Amino acid sequence: MNKSSFGTHFTVTTWGESHGKALGAVVDGCPAGLSLCEEDIQKFLDRRKPGQSRYTTARKEGDLVEILSGVFEGKTTGTPISLMVRNTDQRSRDYGNIAYSYRPGHADYTFDAKYGFRDYRGGGRSSGRETIGRVASGAIASKILDSMGISFCTYTKSIGPVSISKFEPEEINNNAFYMPDAAAAAKAGTYLEECMKNQDSAGGVIECRISGVPAGLGNPVFEKLDAMLAQAVMSIGAVKAVEIGDGTEVARSNGSSDNDGFHMDNGQIVKTSNHAGGIMGGISDGSEIILRAYIKPTPSISQPQDTVTSQGEDISLEIHGRHDPVIVPRAVVVVESMCALTITDALFVNMTSRLNRIQEFYSR
Repeated sequence: MNKSSFGTHFTVTTWGESHGKALGAVVDGCPAGLSLCEEDIQKFLDRRKPGQSRYTTARKEGDLVEILSGVFEGKTTGTPISLMVRNTDQRSRDYGNIAYSYRPGHADYTFDAKYGFRDYRGGGRSSGRETIGRVASGAIASKILDSMGISFCTYTKSIGPVSISKFEPEEINNNAFYMPDAAAAAKAGTYLEECMKNQDSAGGVIECRISGVPAGLGNPVFEKLDAMLAQAVMSIGAVKAVEIGDGTEVARSNGSSDNDGFHMDNGQIVKTSNHAGGIMGGISDGSEIILRAYIKPTPSISQPQDTVTSQGEDISLEIHGRHDPVIVPRAVVVVESMCALTITDALFVNMTSRLNRIQEFYSR
């Protein structure tokens, strides 16, 4: 299968299937000398692993990462870093009833239409477990960015009709939904209980705020930074829309209110507002990058749904097995990881944008 790789200079290739022996990623282009151990990566994987609350799938996976190459005596060597997470709690029998039928909302039909063959056990490469490789790689990218003063604050902005009404960063890790608003988290729990009672699911919105990104990343035409971020986040299976800054609200704005002005502050050029969300003309402007990802409801629900078999027979399908009633909380770290990979790659690409900086580097 092609197109399982992401990035130009800092590249990631994910591999593995939901019900195969293992999943993982190969990271190439990581500089030598970065302090890295499995615990650094495990902290990220623990944020997306299943079984953490009643609102996630009951599949019991430790999602323990193994570093197979690219690290020696606690430091990256500059060679490819191979990462692996073994599957330990597959129940492929739960998928027997969809071996010859297409689940609504899933990639079953389109995958079959493309390849003429598919791994029906949990969706194979189309499964949400593919994001393990993204998150493990994103942990490495985040560590590189942290060493440069670039940080992330990623959280759930809404679940179904429940939106946060205040922002308290310290609350994000105190509830099952990664919401910076305890009252909203409680309301989200009540809403999800009703969804589960009705054998239904919910979607939501994830917001990612990136601080410390220098001005000048991205390109002015086809590889704009906002376009690359949107591509990265839209490649997550459950994401159906991405916004940067004011997003769709700009369609209802005027130039006088939407434009971000500039002023001098201690000898630095800074913006008077941030409607653009930290990116202007496809290039970072030095202010906080603000991105939102819109996540669809989990497609695996137990209600009867109309579909067809691969032989063209109309049937009613009820999906069984262990599924999240909402994907959003576990997707928070996935969105953050894809943003980290994009910013890291953009930083590395940008190192050759000015001749004087290349000359300065090699004249030492």
